[in-house]
Amino acid sequence: MFLYLNVYIYYYFCIMNIEPIAFFRSPLTSKFGIPRQSGIVSELRGTIEFVPKYGQTDALRGLDSYDYLWLIWGFSENVEAEKHPTVRPPLLGGNERVGVWATRSPFRPNNLGLSSVRIAKIDVEIPRIEVMGADLMDGTPIYDIKPYLPYVDSHPDARGGFTDKHEWQRLQVEIADEHATLFDAGDLQVLKEVLALDPRPHYHQDAEREYGMPFKNYDVRFKVCDGVLYVTSIEC
Repeated sequence: MFLYLNVYIYYYFCIMNIEPIAFFRSPLTSKFGIPRQSGIVSELRGTIEFVPKYGQTDALRGLDSYDYLWLIWGFSENVEAEKHPTVRPPLLGGNERVGVWATRSPFRPNNLGLSSVRIAKIDVEIPRIEVMGADLMDGTPIYDIKPYLPYVDSHPDARGGFTDKHEWQRLQVEIADEHATLFDAGDLQVLKEVLALDPRPHYHQDAEREYGMPFKNYDVRFKVCDGVLYVTSIEC
């Protein structure tokens, strides 16, 4: 009986097809610069846009009584990347290896991600959902949406593995007034918070190297020296 059950489970998951119910729209159009956890840039705004097949108003009924959502989505930029049983988390400096199941690395066998986001606005006419705090790049496919339930999803006393002993060392961000005026106050604050998380690979420490990160319709160029990130130019 156990053998037959295993065969059934194997057969079911091998033939199971999942398709996007929506796509995410974000001012971050590249995986370079994406916050490494949801909620870490709490004011980063994005939109869940449903595909026509799943864009039914009835499916949103009752959602306005929740504050947060779980998003199940796909690491669409890592589909062809080689996967390993161990990874090197950026929080550990990119030098120490731990098991992939003990991390939230994007390099996973099934390329699936899970994020908790805050609901900002629900538009039932279009329909679409505006959310805040997502760690998804523009165009990310979303496969499912579930409400966040505080009474079962919140575990404030739970251990957090290596994250209990290591904190993100945020950079000081310097943006000249001539560049800052390109954004409204809200977008400027979000940009600073994203840059403060240091988008660079953690093994890059060259103070003379210039990096580029897309944000909205701009290419933001910057350098990092002695814990300070200097925006050198912003090009349209």
